[in-house]
Amino acid sequence: MRLKELEGYLQDVAVFEEPKIKLEQYPTTAHLAARMLYTAHNTYDDIENKAVGDFGCGCGILSIAAAMLGSAYNVGFDIDPDAIAIAQENCEQFEVEMDFILTDLSATPAPSNADGEGASNSRGPYEMMKGKLDTILMNPPFGTKLKGIDMVFLKKGIDLANHAVYSLHKTSTREHILKKAKEWGVECEVVAELRYNLDKSYKFHKKQSLDIAVDFLRFEKKPRPDTTSP
Repeated sequence: MRLKELEGYLQDVAVFEEPKIKLEQYPTTAHLAARMLYTAHNTYDDIENKAVGDFGCGCGILSIAAAMLGSAYNVGFDIDPDAIAIAQENCEQFEVEMDFILTDLSATPAPSNADGEGASNSRGPYEMMKGKLDTILMNPPFGTKLKGIDMVFLKKGIDLANHAVYSLHKTSTREHILKKAKEWGVECEVVAELRYNLDKSYKFHKKQSLDIAVDFLRFEKKPRPDTTSP
């Protein structure tokens, strides 16, 4: 599928009618979603036949794009049942199979024991998905309402993904993110510098649209060294 064809299909994905400012609900545009998924698929082979998780899935556009490019499994994580309802309707329209997990990704994970496994009765939906997802996609909240939430999403995505994480972040935060990626022991690549054209969504917005510089980032986990004896 060509890039323009994918973007054209994604133009029909329904978005929030009444977005919630405290959750920083801004829909990912078809333009951005198409470029994110097209690159992840064609350049890095991280979509086709892969199990894909969508953090803060909102209306489901990233997962729908992944499914159209041949992902084997899709699951969306979101705190808002209204957003999930819209995503479910979108999936029905596009005839896409997708699971949804209603969860607060900003919450602290369940305690783990020495073996790294939580007690069976305390493991939440996030912990239950560990080891099952190859690729994580996200357009996280930028942190204007809850400072640092973008990094919380990112760290949890990196912890959960078996291989790669794709995310959008303000270009102004690049140096901080590169530093954190190094601390976390993952490779971080600035795949592209993009423009997020944000249409007026809330009453307090003074401009009809705002152009935000964003980085499209790819994080890859380094393989663990083989400590077994030959």
